[in-house]
Amino acid sequence: MTAYVRFSDSVETVEPGEEETFRKIIDVMAKGGRMARERYGHSVRTSHAKAHGLLKGALEVLPDLPPELRQGLFAEPRSYPAIVRLAHVPGEFLDDRRVSTPRGMAIKVIGAEGPKLPGHAGQVTQDFVLDTGKAFIAPSAGVFLGSITLTEAATPMPEGVKAAVSAASRASNVVLNAVGLNSANLDFFGHPFNHPMTESYFTQCPLRYGEHIAKIGFFPLNKDGGDLTVQSFEPQDEDGLRTAVVTYFRRHPAIFEVRVQLCTDLDRMPVENASAEWPEDESPYRPVARLTLMPQEAFTPARREFVDERLLFCPAHSLEAHRPLGSVMRARMRVYEALGPARLRENGRPRVEPRSIDELPA
Repeated sequence: MTAYVRFSDSVETVEPGEEETFRKIIDVMAKGGRMARERYGHSVRTSHAKAHGLLKGALEVLPDLPPELRQGLFAEPRSYPAIVRLAHVPGEFLDDRRVSTPRGMAIKVIGAEGPKLPGHAGQVTQDFVLDTGKAFIAPSAGVFLGSITLTEAATPMPEGVKAAVSAASRASNVVLNAVGLNSANLDFFGHPFNHPMTESYFTQCPLRYGEHIAKIGFFPLNKDGGDLTVQSFEPQDEDGLRTAVVTYFRRHPAIFEVRVQLCTDLDRMPVENASAEWPEDESPYRPVARLTLMPQEAFTPARREFVDERLLFCPAHSLEAHRPLGSVMRARMRVYEALGPARLRENGRPRVEPRSIDELPA
């Protein structure tokens, strides 16, 4: 029988000076946000700025899960309404024809019952903020600070330069993937031109999973719904990914299987090294739920105003049972809670935390 690491506060190690690192990350990302605001005339998200789809869905917990998987949000077989936002990762509106970056999926599950993290008490939502790639680009908040300092420095660069970097990075990634390797750094500007409905999305960093510790992934089961080849959508306009998503959902549903990878060894599956990919031969991703997105209009003006201009997706919007873990996640909780509300204030928009899926416009 497999032994799973039990969650306790001792699995995290807070390094000296961590709060100062978080403050510097907020300052660097806020600077990038100011440059984007000057460019676009309003404040945008400092990450995941450009949305490809704004969707309504249902997260259905599977029945008959074993005890180690029957935890937190997934403790009972039930269906939760969910708001899903598909986007690319950078904090600027890049031309899809020229620059290809990793993709993101943000999910706000409504009806999550149980104790919440501080600052989220009294709410009924559980957020998951996911990206393509099973591990994070940096092992710690300190290393991440160095990475984003370089990334934010690229914000004012001409898009033609970014396009050249993107093309070179994609070519390099093809070579690396051919020999079984990959590079998260190259992937930032050189992600393959995949249809968003063929991508898998991951928490990348660990989180509490009730009595255990886990990473969570959303894996597509969309093989039979429409043409999902690169040729079907390779960008013909600067919003080609959005066009692909909107076109797809006018006729087809999408299903993602939600799978959990439980930690079995803190040395080989560390909490404080977010760039470590946990070995799946020791602990595979196991299904716990399905996310179903039925055919719908995936990017209406009303949804854009509600989801993009009024909602915040934040790792700290969480049940205690799914508390984000590790220095990168501790940083993300602080950064999202600092910069998200600031964006809404700068745009004169009220903050909304929905209590019903009926609040999402058609």
